[in-house]
Amino acid sequence: MSRDPCDGCGKPVPISGGIANLWSFSGDEAGGMTLEFDSDGSEHFLCFDCIERLPDDPTAADVAALEEAEARDDD
Repeated sequence: MSRDPCDGCGKPVPISGGIANLWSFSGDEAGGMTLEFDSDGSEHFLCFDCIERLPDDPTAADVAALEEAEARDDD
């Protein structure tokens, strides 16, 4: 299973599928999903924890706020 960084917190998130699981039927699950915003066409891959932190009807600005909050927490 491969991993991609979350656009909100930067932590590596498992991605299901791909060549790593070609011969495996172990039922690996993804740890996040990609959100696409129609308003600006942007896509953001977020872990489920970051998705839960978003408000109802989120925008790309809400995702950016997650990134800024994480950067402040790291300092």
